[in-house]
Amino acid sequence: MKKLTSFLLGSVLLLGTVACADDAKTSADAPNTVETTPDIPEAEQVQDAQEDAQSEVRRNQLNSDIRAREQRNNAFNNGAEQSRDSDDIASEVRSKLEANLPASELLIKAEEGMIIVSGTVPTEEQLQRIEPLAKEIKGVQSVNNQAVVAPAQPEEDNNNIEN
Repeated sequence: MKKLTSFLLGSVLLLGTVACADDAKTSADAPNTVETTPDIPEAEQVQDAQEDAQSEVRRNQLNSDIRAREQRNNAFNNGAEQSRDSDDIASEVRSKLEANLPASELLIKAEEGMIIVSGTVPTEEQLQRIEPLAKEIKGVQSVNNQAVVAPAQPEEDNNNIEN
């Protein structure tokens, strides 16, 4: 019984460590670090991400996340922009970008009011919207936009390959 308890406790701690990564992603396919060169997404991945981000349920979740973090900041930090937790800022920026830039695959990292955004967006228009949207979040002082425009690649059709 002791071994089972130790195994379960260890599993929970490992899961908690993995789940509490410092960086926030707008999709599961976003790069894992800001130093990673982003891959060009496939059309199906982009469509799935876009449908998820544009669903009313997901938009409500994202807006709820932003409101909850703002309320927590107001309660524990007297609403100040300074001294905000970097993880809270990164999470709010992620929610804001995910809700407003469907089909993007972005990684957001926050460090003392500076936001670093990397990954891909499908259009130049969405690329230009990253900084203004991020600056709408309280505590964001500057944005280092390293994202690139990468329109989705159509899936390869194996039926058209000639022998």
